[in-house]
Amino acid sequence: MKKLVTLALSFALVGILSACGGGNNAQEPAPAPEQPAAEQPAEQPAEEPAAEEPAAEEPAAEGTVDAVAAEEKYQASSCVACHGADLSGASGPNLQKVGSKYSKDQIAAIIKNGQGTMPGGMLQGEDADLVAAWLAEKK
Repeated sequence: MKKLVTLALSFALVGILSACGGGNNAQEPAPAPEQPAAEQPAEQPAEEPAAEEPAAEEPAAEGTVDAVAAEEKYQASSCVACHGADLSGASGPNLQKVGSKYSKDQIAAIIKNGQGTMPGGMLQGEDADLVAAWLAEKK
């Protein structure tokens, strides 16, 4: 009987660990397509000769988050396994109002370094910062 319980617990542990750890490989190819897309909008205003247009777009670009791109990064990551596709939480906490508890920088640090049972590095670099900014707006 002990062998059966040990075997069942082993399978459960493998399932949990594979759900949390499997996303790192899927995330590595994702930044390459996103980076050129992020660079193109930045280049387009610079190519336009009008002096007023870049000045008008710079504050908007700094103060806003590309919610579509951020949500795509989140949905493609293994974060969804624990926090749910709608951010309502599954085995991880609910993130629907996480911005009222943590700042963008705090959320980025949690994503990069982990917290509690959440491992660090689930998203990295610009992807982590983009998703952190998006989550910080959830209030």
